[in-house]
Amino acid sequence: MSIVVMSMTGFARAEGRIEAPVVFSWVWEAKSVNSKGLDVRLRLPHGLEALEVAVRTAVGRFFKRGTFTISLTMTSDLQTNDAGIDETILDALIKLSRQKAEQLGPKVIGKAVAPARLDALMAIAQSRGQVEGMTAEAKAARNDVLMEGLAEVLEALALTRSQEGAELASIVSGHLDTIACLCDDASRLAALQPEALKERLAGQVQELMNASPALPEEKLAQEAALLALKFDTREELDRLTAHVVQARELLSKGEPCGRRLDFLCQEFNREANTLCSKSSDMALTRIGLNLRSTIDQLREQVQNIE
Repeated sequence: MSIVVMSMTGFARAEGRIEAPVVFSWVWEAKSVNSKGLDVRLRLPHGLEALEVAVRTAVGRFFKRGTFTISLTMTSDLQTNDAGIDETILDALIKLSRQKAEQLGPKVIGKAVAPARLDALMAIAQSRGQVEGMTAEAKAARNDVLMEGLAEVLEALALTRSQEGAELASIVSGHLDTIACLCDDASRLAALQPEALKERLAGQVQELMNASPALPEEKLAQEAALLALKFDTREELDRLTAHVVQARELLSKGEPCGRRLDFLCQEFNREANTLCSKSSDMALTRIGLNLRSTIDQLREQVQNIE
């Protein structure tokens, strides 16, 4: 059975140029980390805020879970004042930068606040002047190029997440194999065989019957039923085995399954805890503790699955 999973961690970068009507170099970077849901955090240059909805929609088409940091950097390849620097904007930015440096300086303990660098302010002024001078058709063409670049970086990110997911699949599969083997070992223990269970139950019932004062028949039946439930751990082992099968089915579908696997790990843990609490046999207790340890390792890896 092939197991396909996608990790929630990865990084990708794509870059390119827009040649006309204004020459720009652009760089998309995308990083993702674990998250219970889909959280998209954007950093877009001034004047490109209109792309936000399209970017979020594109990320949602590729991924279902994870915290994504998506950033776009654009720089003009033109270097002279005739290339689109709006000096009015530049002068206003320089003035504002100095005012803010003076205003914030005394509030920062042990560190002086310097005005923004001139080259950074020139880049902002140039970019703003060029963007505001573009026609609607030029902006639409530019946005199409940028969204194609975004698709490229998201595809690359999906690939890195899939590659890491392949490694996760091997680890998760190994933990499931270990759980299955431990369940088999427990099922073969002599203490869990029907005859042994019957003999132990008969001895306990006899002790109850010999109790002084003697228990009423109805109370004796209740105590016998409780003892039978306490000694028999086959139900927990059956459920653990069924959970292993279900986990493998989820992994093999090639669909986002991290949340369901996380819930399944809780069920694994519940059955293992019950198994340990019922155990009166040292060998079974050791198996139960190994089960709990393996389930904890399984859940730790499942947190990384989309």
